[in-house]
Amino acid sequence: MTQDQSKFGFTNFAENWNGRLAMLGFVIGLATELLTGQGILSQLGLM
Repeated sequence: MTQDQSKFGFTNFAENWNGRLAMLGFVIGLATELLTGQGILSQLGLM
């Protein structure tokens, strides 16, 4: 298996999924704030 076919490490495959999941988490965080009226830190009990 060559470096381009690997699914681990800094590959385009891994970076694409990392970016997609980060965007999804950001949108879910914003939606949760809008629905509850509390910030994420407040929801976690940190403030």
